Amino acid sequence: MSDNSLNNLPKGFKGMSHDMGSDQTAFKGVQWGKVMMWIFLLSDTFVFSCFLISYMKGRTSTVVDWPNTSEVFSLHVGGMPVPLLLIAIMTFVLITSSGTMALAVKYGYEKNRKMCGWLILATAIGGLTFVGMQVFEWSKLIHEGVRPWENPFGAKQFGSFFFMITGFHGTHVSIGVIFLFIYARKVFRGDFDEGKRGFFTTMKSDYVAIEILGLYWHFVDLVWVFIFAFFYLW
Repeated sequence: MSDNSLNNLPKGFKGMSHDMGSDQTAFKGVQWGKVMMWIFLLSDTFVFSCFLISYMKGRTSTVVDWPNTSEVFSLHVGGMPVPLLLIAIMTFVLITSSGTMALAVKYGYEKNRKMCGWLILATAIGGLTFVGMQVFEWSKLIHEGVRPWENPFGAKQFGSFFFMITGFHGTHVSIGVIFLFIYARKVFRGDFDEGKRGFFTTMKSDYVAIEILGLYWHFVDLVWVFIFAFFYLW
């Protein structure tokens, strides 16, 4: 484009709509899968936000004492209760898996199939460990009498909020773990290097798919940070 053509373009904010609506410079070359994942994550953000806002509204409006999470989620080690020990380990495992996922994306773009595959597998194992600890946490509370409609530790709403929020998040983690194992197999098999087509698409495989899966996994980790802060620490 010549300098004269650039000078004829609208200035300031008026030029923004002209630029976005004409040459598509802002979106040209963007992977459609990455755009769709961002749209999905945005919609999922609204869902989790509604859950957490409902939780805060329910907790602040109840007249019954809210359970002390340090006591409810404590584990006994050597005969002594340790507050939030299991939750701290779960958080550490999930955040660590986010780091291994980021490294997997890095080595994927470097075409280092071996390191990429092992890091995706490590991420999947971390997610599976998290889900296993969450199952243990659920079974422990259910054994102690916590139900969606009943709670021996205080306000009855505690059980319904707990199972709804952590269950919805745990479902996201479980789905992510399944796809991580599938992608680890595809990496080790060389699907992304050879451009093999997937089961549900006619498009050829590419290492960008690992980055897209990474976006989902980082989102799941970020959501857990908010759940940890609002539900366990508050």
